[in-house]
Amino acid sequence: MTSKFLLTSESVTEGHPDKLADQISDGVLDAILAEDPYGRVACETLVTTGLVVIAGEITTSCYVDIPRLTRQIIKDIGYTRAKYGFDGDTCAVITAIDEQSPDIKGGVDEAIEVREKGQITDELDRVGAGDQGIMVGYACDETEEFLPLPIALAHRLARRLSFVRKEKILPYLRPDGKTQVTVEYENGKAVQIDTVVVSTQHHPAVENDQIEQDIIEEVINPIIPEHLVPRKPRILVNPSGRFVLGGPMADTGLTGRKIMVDTYGGVIPHGGGAFSGKDPTKVDRSAAYMARYAAKNVVAAGLAKECKIQVAYAIGMAHPVSIMVDTNGTGVLPDPKITQLVIEHFDFRPAAIIRDLEMRKPQYRRLAAYGHMGRVDLDPMPAWERTDRTEQLREAAEKL
Repeated sequence: MTSKFLLTSESVTEGHPDKLADQISDGVLDAILAEDPYGRVACETLVTTGLVVIAGEITTSCYVDIPRLTRQIIKDIGYTRAKYGFDGDTCAVITAIDEQSPDIKGGVDEAIEVREKGQITDELDRVGAGDQGIMVGYACDETEEFLPLPIALAHRLARRLSFVRKEKILPYLRPDGKTQVTVEYENGKAVQIDTVVVSTQHHPAVENDQIEQDIIEEVINPIIPEHLVPRKPRILVNPSGRFVLGGPMADTGLTGRKIMVDTYGGVIPHGGGAFSGKDPTKVDRSAAYMARYAAKNVVAAGLAKECKIQVAYAIGMAHPVSIMVDTNGTGVLPDPKITQLVIEHFDFRPAAIIRDLEMRKPQYRRLAAYGHMGRVDLDPMPAWERTDRTEQLREAAEKL
């Protein structure tokens, strides 16, 4: 019996208010890590009409001019003119920063394994998880990004939308925008692009008919694969009819409100909290990257066509309380065997993740738009996108 279904994912441009907030939070983190790699950062941002509020808990030995940095990020994104309703020169910037809680700091600096046992296996046992929670990583062999096709295409469209604005190919575009792709699957394989939605902020003098024609020619056609359009897909460009008022003037933005855009487009559970604004001792971020790294290597090694990894922590503990692998029936070995391989070849202790994925360096603002996973467009790619453990996994699998 043929199985058919539709799967949809969305992305947003860097000028979307939620993504603007994410980039400010990660910009603050990068600025601190550049001077103090061991700084502790939990930075949240709110943007609205004419106002940016930055709050959080930060403990660092360096000084960062947060208002000045914030204004530069806003202008880099494209909010440079007051007529956009929001710009980096005239907006107010308010900061409300405190130090990291000493209770959390104690659990991170000295893990429960050290405090209770009084001895450690190695120095990597010293750092405890900065919070409890579950994190999920995923990979599949559907695209070059090792991401599900809908989110991969949505990101490509969003990046293209930003490109044609910045390169003035479509000079009437403004920074805010959203994309969405619906893919039809048959027996688990993508067979057709069903619907493409692009909403883009624009100059008020431009008519929607021109916008639709230009977006199809300059954004959609260069991105959508020809082999996935055996019939013409439904295309919706600015379906509300008008998108002049955008950015923080039209919609309040908050750090962490686009977590499905950040990860896998809703194809699998997200797991724990958001990423942006958090230093790597926060396992919400670091363990999610590690789970992605392990899952991608499992798939790249040919051990499964798709792989989901869930890892869970207790605050102040170095070792995770659980690790689970689910290949959705595509594994060449039973899932418990692949779980065993993952545990043997990937160290999920926070200190080991930070070491292996090179996480104490500034690199996060560039991830705060267009996804944290599958970033083959970046040079260099993030460490968690490497497939450097595939041979080890294959050799170990052959022995099981």
